[in-house]
Amino acid sequence: MKPGIGLRSFSGLVFRCFRLPLPQTRLQAPLTFTSQALRMARTWVCLAGAVFFLSCLVLHSRFCGSLVSRTFSFHISWRMEDPLFRLDLGWPKNSEYFTGATFCVAVDSLNGLVYVAQRGDDIPKVLVFSEDGYFLRAWNYTVDTPHGMFVSGTPYEQSVWITDVGSGPYGHTVKKYNSLGDLVQVLGTPGKKGTGLNPLQFDNPAELYVDDTGEIYIVDGDGGLNNRLVKLSQDFMILWLRGENGTGPAKFNIPHSVTLDSVGRVWVADRGNKRLQVFDKDTGEWLGAWDNCFTEEGPSAVRFTPDGRYLIVAQLNLSRLSLLAAPPSGSIGDCTVVSTIQLADEVLPHLLEVDRKTGAVYVAEIGAKQIQKYVPWHSRTPALGA
Repeated sequence: MKPGIGLRSFSGLVFRCFRLPLPQTRLQAPLTFTSQALRMARTWVCLAGAVFFLSCLVLHSRFCGSLVSRTFSFHISWRMEDPLFRLDLGWPKNSEYFTGATFCVAVDSLNGLVYVAQRGDDIPKVLVFSEDGYFLRAWNYTVDTPHGMFVSGTPYEQSVWITDVGSGPYGHTVKKYNSLGDLVQVLGTPGKKGTGLNPLQFDNPAELYVDDTGEIYIVDGDGGLNNRLVKLSQDFMILWLRGENGTGPAKFNIPHSVTLDSVGRVWVADRGNKRLQVFDKDTGEWLGAWDNCFTEEGPSAVRFTPDGRYLIVAQLNLSRLSLLAAPPSGSIGDCTVVSTIQLADEVLPHLLEVDRKTGAVYVAEIGAKQIQKYVPWHSRTPALGA
């Protein structure tokens, strides 16, 4: 198959195939029967050709690492189950700005902005897009090695938080920027890893979540000295701390992502222990864990859909996204997988974010070096098969 042959030219080929004139024949009596037979024969030949072409296209995409494999496998996965999301093929409009490994993404749902952090030498570390996918601006100030991101604020003032796991002068910190990239606040000791609480120190802080009151939840320990969950007040005082290295309740092995639900529970992706752990938002009390959904690999990211009905979880090395049924208030019960999205090999979904206004899901793929957007099935956006 030539690389230059695309779906548009293929559809034209099929069209012409069905419109070929009937060949001349000397048999006059059975003309109607012969015409019908020829039409049916051409139909089957064209259908067989279509199946063969699509098979070649998928195999070519899979083994050559192109986008077709990722989008096609995603769409088929949902077709086999109850479709809740679909890939927005129109996002972003300017993918050429992804020039490094895209580790994290954050959404300003109040103003329709999407922030992306990428790693690499001599490239902008933070990219800003509109929710429609248009590139707006970039900045690269005091960011060494970004790992996690979060956007908080009001319609009049937004804050972009970045966890920095670099070993340089800006690393081992959690930093707060305004929407233009000006540094506002630094938590931790820049350039120095540690376990201290006064002053507060981090070692490879993975991610954070800021609730509507301004209180901050930080998972500290992406393979570093610490394996802990820290809650800070609006003025950055420690309210409670949970965790140390281990496998028991309230212990962690690479706490990688953190989020809140609508009933006051903190959910932590305990990646190395292959489970989600749950804590009380106010007291830090351990409420339970889910591990039955993660027998192959632990979760690397966790977020809730805006209606609170589902958790969306990424598994990095499996290149898989899963929707889990969210428990009601009270006991968290057992984990139930509602549906999955199996991405192509080596896509490696690292962290994700959900637009609380539109319900769109943005996934940072460090293997594919891009952000992909998935929208609720009923949304009017371009998608494979639309």
